[in-house]
Formats: sequence, C-alpha cells, structure tokens
Amino acid sequence: MCLRPKLKTPPFWYRHAGTKAPLLETILTPLGWAYSIGHKINTARRKTEKAAMPVICIGNLVAGGSGKTPVALSLMQMIVGARLAQKPHFLTRGYGGTEKGPLLVDYFKHGAEEVGDESLLLSRAGFTIVSADRPAGAQFAAEKGADMIVMDDGLQNPSLHKDISIVVIDGASGFGNGKLLPAQPLRETLEDGLSRADAFVIVGKDKTGACALLPKGKPVFSAHVEVPEDRRPKTTKPYIAFAGLGRPEKFYHLLQKLHYDIKSWHPFPDHYNYKPEDIYKLIGEAKEKNALLITTEKDFIRLPEENWDMEIVQLPIRLAWEDEKAVTDFVSGRLKEIRNPLAA
Repeated sequence: MCLRPKLKTPPFWYRHAGTKAPLLETILTPLGWAYSIGHKINTARRKTEKAAMPVICIGNLVAGGSGKTPVALSLMQMIVGARLAQKPHFLTRGYGGTEKGPLLVDYFKHGAEEVGDESLLLSRAGFTIVSADRPAGAQFAAEKGADMIVMDDGLQNPSLHKDISIVVIDGASGFGNGKLLPAQPLRETLEDGLSRADAFVIVGKDKTGACALLPKGKPVFSAHVEVPEDRRPKTTKPYIAFAGLGRPEKFYHLLQKLHYDIKSWHPFPDHYNYKPEDIYKLIGEAKEKNALLITTEKDFIRLPEENWDMEIVQLPIRLAWEDEKAVTDFVSGRLKEIRNPLAA
C-alpha cells in the first residue's frame, strides 16, 4: 500500500559512479550546462550587501537532504554555550511557506504553511527570522538586537555577504553523479562551491569518497545523527512509518538501525503539505495492523491541526560531533579574525 507517489528524485541522481548513465540523464546533461551559465550570470549581476554582524552560512551543494538544519541547530547551541554571541538569530528563506518576511517566527502562532517547516524547527531553539530577501532579513535582525546570524541555506545566493561558509555533505550520497541540475542534484559546479567554502561537515560515514574531492587545507568535521536515549520512542511496539524529506529513505534506514518493527513505509515528497485524508488513510492502516504511526519532527510540524484518534509518534534527532571542540575552536577563531582583522 502506497498512499502517494515516492519523492520525485530521479534515481540516477545518486547512481553509483561505475554504472552507465541512463538515457534521460544524458538528455538532461546539456540543460545542466545552461543552468550553470545562468547561475554564474545571475551571481555576477547581483549586488552583495554586508550585514552589521557576522553571518555564518550553513549550506550545501546539492538539492535537499544533506542535513543543513540539524547542523544549524547544533551550531547555534554551540555558539550560545561558548558565549560566542549574546543574541544570535537564525535567518532562513522559509522554504515551503507563503510568508516573504522579514518576520520573526513565533512557533505557537505561525504554521508550516506560512513560514515553512524548517523555520518552525529553528524557532524552537532560538530567535528565527524568515525573509526571502536575505539582506532585508539581516537588517531586520539588527533592529531586533541580533549580534550574529546563523543562516540555514543560501550558499548559492550572493545577495548577503557570508563571513563563514560551512558546506554540509551527506556521507551516504555525497555529490551524486557529479552533474548539475536537472541531470543531477548539484546546485552549482563542485569547483565553484568548494572554493567558496571555509569548512565542511560530513554527516555519517563517507561512502562515496566525497572527502577526497575537498580542497586541501580546509577543515573537515565529522558528525552523525543520533536519537537521544531519553526521548526515544519504545521499540517494543510495531509502527507504520512515513516521512516527506529530500531523501526520505534516510528516516527509514534510521528506524531499521534502531531496530524498530516497521510494518509498512510511506515516503512523501520533500516539504509535503499533508492533507487530512492522507493521515486518515495512515491511521486506518495502523489500526488494521495494530500499529502506531511514527514520523520525523519536521514532518510532524506539517501535519494538519486535527484531533486525531491515534497518537502520532515523533522520532527526535540531534547532531553528534566527532570532535565538538575542534568545531568550536574553528568558529571562535574565525570570529576573532572577523571582529578584529588587524590582530589576525
């Protein structure tokens, strides 16, 4: 039983390097060249504005599913804990929402349809501003008293100057088949993207050899996603799992790794806006199989506000660093250079 089509991510985007390119990938490849040229022209034409405070950009080089938001959340916690800023703010485009901003997100007032699911997740951890115009968002943050911006996504947007750019890489999928959209998930050429990065974060084991492609001399930090023991749902019950992510299979594989008894699995498109009928069908199946529903925190935020007659379990995740001190030292050192360039 599958309620909706699977995520519209072409399978050849992440095909093994040794396999033959399918015909559709070959046909789409020239469009990737055109995309790259268009991106370069747009970047050259746009004016870059500098914010009144340091801007740390957490970006990636592929379309969706790399783990930017968990890295941004963890970095904010690190910044606050190490007192690297007094009043840092998140800044995000608010993908999937209708609100253009600038707007300070209120978790209890706003919904995912307005500000996007990622904005709501960020707002639970700190001040969060949604703004399609990033320089306007930075100005708004300054008016709110912000002394640092952690920007979730926006690496390819030249409108706001980034003082520190950190590129997040999913260890399982790397850079895909190495081609540009739409033949592959790359948002820009590897050469351009890697050259602008100040540091890299590889989430999970590097299964594609992405680390070998990274420029020498730039910091590479390792991290992995984990589920806090004190918030982990019971594994003694059977579950019906569903998720709408850039690569939803990552959630399913995590459940398998944690030994959850998954009776069936339903992937949805990334940032999918669930409808009541979707959830009613899932509840019907769960009752039929005497199971509970389980999904991600990000998906749970997008569920319609209904009084469901069944509990929908969330699986909370957090980012764990291999060497958190190294990350803190890197960010602290770069901030000192930015704030006092003569002493660097």
